[in-house]
Formats: sequence, C-alpha cells, structure tokens
Amino acid sequence: MAKTLMKGNEAIAVAAMMGGLDAYFGYPITPQNEVSEYLAKHLLPNGKVFLQAESEVAAINMVYGAAAAGKRVMTSSSSPGIALKQEGISYIAAAELPCVIVSVMRGGPGLGGIQPSQSDYYQATRGGGNGDYQVIVFAPETIQETIDTLKEAFDIADYYRNPVMVLVDGLIGQMMESVDLEKQSKKRFLPNKDWAVSGTKNHPGRNIVNSLFLDPQQLENHNIHLQEKYQLIKKNETKAEVFGIDDADYVIVAYGTMARICRSAIEILEEKGIHVGMIRPISLWPYPKAIFTEINPYCKGILCTEMSMGQMLDDVLIANNGRLPVGFYGRTGGMVPDPEEVVEAILNFSNRVVR
Repeated sequence: MAKTLMKGNEAIAVAAMMGGLDAYFGYPITPQNEVSEYLAKHLLPNGKVFLQAESEVAAINMVYGAAAAGKRVMTSSSSPGIALKQEGISYIAAAELPCVIVSVMRGGPGLGGIQPSQSDYYQATRGGGNGDYQVIVFAPETIQETIDTLKEAFDIADYYRNPVMVLVDGLIGQMMESVDLEKQSKKRFLPNKDWAVSGTKNHPGRNIVNSLFLDPQQLENHNIHLQEKYQLIKKNETKAEVFGIDDADYVIVAYGTMARICRSAIEILEEKGIHVGMIRPISLWPYPKAIFTEINPYCKGILCTEMSMGQMLDDVLIANNGRLPVGFYGRTGGMVPDPEEVVEAILNFSNRVVR
C-alpha cells in the first residue's frame, strides 16, 4: 500500500477530483486557499471547469447552475465565506440539487481570525438560510478520513439530490499526514439524472429547476416531501465512531480535531485508573443520537468537548435526554486545547456540569 504525504487542503482537492468533480466555483479565503489553488492548476488540463468567482455569493449561484445541468460540482470556503453562501445553499437544497460544500472553519464571530476553530457547528447543522431545509454534514477527524469522505460525498449528494457539507477546521486543512489515495470508497447505485436541465437535446419537452411555489399548498407538499427525504437520510447516513461506552466511568463526546486531542487525554486518564469512553460523531447532521442510549447507566457523566463555546453541546443534551450529567469544556478564538486540559476537565467534572 503506497502512501503519500499531503497537506489537508491539497488532499481535499485531490479527493474531489477522484470523486468525479466536473466543476469548481469559489472565492479565496484563508485557511482553505490551497483547495482552489490546486484545482485551478489541475482541473482545466483535465477538461473540467474551474472559475474564481467575483464573490462567495456569485460562486454558490454558479454551483446552483452547474448542479442543475447535472454536473458534479463543488465549492469551498471558510466561516464568513460560508455565511455569504447560505442563501444559495437554501436555494440548492430546495431545488433538490446535489453538490459538495467544503467548509474549513476559522475563529469568529465576524472576521475573527485565521486560526482553527469549531465555532461553525450551528452554521453547518442548523444553517443560516431560510426555510425548513437540511444539509448533510460530515466531520472527518484525519486527512485520510477527509479524503474518504470527499470521494463518497459526491455519490451521497447525487443519491439524495441534496447538498453535502464536509466540515473540517483550519488545523486539518493546514497539517500534513501520510494518506492512501487508492483506498476504495463505498459505491452506490445512482439513478440517471433525468431531472437535469438540458434544453430539448436529450429528451422531449424540458426540465425546470425551481424553488418557487406561489401556491401555499404546493409549497407545503414540497416541504413534506423534503422531510420524508431527510428521514431517509437519518436512517441511512448517521455515522459515529464509538468505543468504551458500555463500561465507562465517563464518556467524552468530540468531533474532528478535538477528537484527536481527546484520544491522548483518554490514554492519560486510563493510566490514572479512570476508564473513559468516546462518542465521535462523524455525521453532524444527521446526529447519532441513538448511540447515547448505550452508555453505561452507571457512568458518572458525559463531557462534551469542542473548539467553541458549546454548539454541539445542544445536540449532546438532546441525545442524552436528561439521563446522565452533562459537562462541557471548550476553547475558542483559534485556541487549540492540550490533552491535559481535557484530563483536568474530567478530574473536575462536577465543576463542568451544565445540566
């Protein structure tokens, strides 16, 4: 098995091309610029489309157009840039168009800073756009998992005709790891895109892609249809890594980079005779709520850890449903915690309980 040393952002670009990317539209923003830099160099010579738009708003609407034509399309950005794309994301979800959105999180709010953060959990899972829509959100922990997720994300987007967001923080985007680019990803049976717009070239009449329903009954019916699809996504695409929760003294919940930090903390705690399990959500939406019922009923508590002020905490509280004490430890603004800080939070868990 040959391995290649790659930077996270570069790996995102390579994985997207391996996933069948036809067109990329984006606008520069730190710390994800290497994604578009790599694609600018390699897409055009391979007969694909690369365009640096005049703004994030323009980029996401170009994604809408290319997706409507049945192409595999992607955009990438970081926190404030994703915020500018939210209206377009709502349009894409409403029109049931597949696309992949990569969000490399930085600190906020506002312009904030360019250091890694996880403070866009609400933005990704709740969305800033209007209406009752959902984006499928995956949060990989390593560069290898990011590659694997990207390659599969295009199939998932096509299968459900829905935007898929791959959410990483700036640390994953900027770090380097050895990866296996040839690792096989799960393949799905994908129906023909007979809904795509192509004039009258390939079919009688014409297809219309639209999210405007002036009749309220039609709009309600469309929303009900979307909700039925979201329920199917919850059934099929909920993902998490879980270990040690059936006999744990404590359980840590963490995703992405924070999960890597917590693994080291768990090793330190084991040396102290404290058994700590972990729930690592891989899909942030749909969230793996059901797994929380499998936690040791005699567990002393659940510690939610994030590089934010506590956004995933809401989903942890919902999933726990008042069963066990829940505590929180987080850093924000681009500050990356040490494993020892997580160890201290477990040792002083009673001071961290939020409910």
